[in-house]
Amino acid sequence: MRGKFILVIVLGLMSAAWAQEKPKINVAPAKPTSPTSGKEMYLAYCASCHGLDGTGRGPAAGALKQAPTNLTKLSKSNNGTFPMDKVQQSILGDTSLMAHGSKEMPVWGPVFSSGSFSKSYVQLRVVNLAKHIESLQEK
Repeated sequence: MRGKFILVIVLGLMSAAWAQEKPKINVAPAKPTSPTSGKEMYLAYCASCHGLDGTGRGPAAGALKQAPTNLTKLSKSNNGTFPMDKVQQSILGDTSLMAHGSKEMPVWGPVFSSGSFSKSYVQLRVVNLAKHIESLQEK
């Protein structure tokens, strides 16, 4: 009986250790998305970390050193006004935010502008993605 009890304790400790391990992030190429659908881009590029609802609780969030920003509170933390320019700059990688530009958060500007895309095409993508993030704001 004692042997079974010890086995249960050992298995319990091993389960607890496994549960505390950070999830591993699999790196994959960016999926092609429509430049006119901010929601489609958000789901493809942002939701894995920021969550479907923008709260920062996506499935990959636990594997990051720094928690993803809760995108639903951007307006609230900016005196009730959505910081459209700042969000667009963050997407492009033109800010000095710690998480942006690191291995933790891909900056999508280079992805959006890779290939032979025009500047207006890249801007269309960034604006539509930022508008979708704006739609996620807490009421």
